[in-house]
Amino acid sequence: MIYELVSIRDVAGKAGVAISTVSKVLNHYPNVSEETRRKVTAAIEELGFVPNTIASALSSKKTGRIALVLDVNRHAQTVDEIPMQYIIGAINQAKEKNMDIITVFFTMIAEMNVEEMTRYFQSQSIEGLLICDLSKDDAILRKLVEEGRFKCVLIDAPGVNENTSSIHIDNAKAQYEVAKKFLIGKQNKKILYLSGKKNGYVSEERLNGMNELAKEMGLEVLVRTGNFSELEARKLTMQYARSKDAIICASDLMAIGAMKALIDMDIYRPVCGFDGVSLMGYAGKQMHTVRQDFEQIAASAVDELSRLLEGGSGQDIVMPHKLIRIKYLDVIS
Repeated sequence: MIYELVSIRDVAGKAGVAISTVSKVLNHYPNVSEETRRKVTAAIEELGFVPNTIASALSSKKTGRIALVLDVNRHAQTVDEIPMQYIIGAINQAKEKNMDIITVFFTMIAEMNVEEMTRYFQSQSIEGLLICDLSKDDAILRKLVEEGRFKCVLIDAPGVNENTSSIHIDNAKAQYEVAKKFLIGKQNKKILYLSGKKNGYVSEERLNGMNELAKEMGLEVLVRTGNFSELEARKLTMQYARSKDAIICASDLMAIGAMKALIDMDIYRPVCGFDGVSLMGYAGKQMHTVRQDFEQIAASAVDELSRLLEGGSGQDIVMPHKLIRIKYLDVIS
């Protein structure tokens, strides 16, 4: 395909707007009216304008340019740990594979429709997407994935097809295993289970694992949604913990919130977490949890995306997890 040499100045003239306005539309600035955006988009399509980033990519010797798509808000106070480990793992592996990589946050594309998302990623010369924590509520991003315009690797979400792979730990098995190890030998039967996010794939899988164990051990489980929030877990613990024997949490952050609430209530209940974040070590007590290597998961996702870009078909990849008891000395040694 041959592109005519159309400049951003030509687009501005055709749309009757300033060059800076065209730039704002191309970069999806929010403070642009819909009417102006339509004028600029129509001019771009009529003139066949291709942003310089795409033109540069056409002559690049890099093997591909990819985007790591993250929602830091879903990790709340753990923003400095899990997402950063994903970023570090993806960037380091992309460098090894001679691939360019950018980080895109969900908030940057939240208001876009599928076509706008497509143009946004194309304007950044993106060929493939690594998407972390896609939920059932992310309908537009899910539709983009299903349309197959980009090769995709979904981290912690299902959706394997010709152009898309999924990479994750076995969350149901991990939740079952850590909760069983936590409860074995104890007489605790009344459990407060703090689940993750409503409509989250990971949260649903972990809850399934907990339900399987409850049936096996004859547990009485009260499930409440903690939204992976330390504050929400604290509130729920204050509300329900006195009538329960133990608290099992679908994340370490919620486990920390639960422990802090128990201290304030001046009662003891054993608490179990999930994820193995180093922050857990500062909670002051040993805790059963599941450790997953987020850096390695992201690095493996880059490898898988590279394979897809080279013509491979999508597949489901299950990464290993480890049951541990984390304590303060583990994070300072």
